[in-house]
Amino acid sequence: QVQLVESGGGLVQTGGSLLLSCAASGRTFSGVTAAWFRQAPGKEREFVAALRWPFMIRNYADSVKGRFTIFENSAENTLFLQMNSLKPEDTAVYYCATDPSGVYSSPEYKYWGQGTQVTVSS
Repeated sequence: QVQLVESGGGLVQTGGSLLLSCAASGRTFSGVTAAWFRQAPGKEREFVAALRWPFMIRNYADSVKGRFTIFENSAENTLFLQMNSLKPEDTAVYYCATDPSGVYSSPEYKYWGQGTQVTVSS
């Protein structure tokens, strides 16, 4: 059984940083695309960043480009999202996902974590 468990969310002031983690069990991130999405209250789930196999291409939403970095630690089987220069509009529940069934930026992934709350105060 595949499980993804996110951690690292919390409350931070504008301009601050957070490092989100997504630990996988039951499978590895090797050989498969993985991504981060977020969902704010009353809004649809939106793409944040993806790490695409097989060439480890990184893609980002325009709203986070230059501020967020997606990377993984294969030895720990963990996906990360380093978030810098946070803004109030980054406030959302952040989800990791792996094994897409469609376009990497579409929320059509086979496996999802439970989400971690990120709140950025102004």
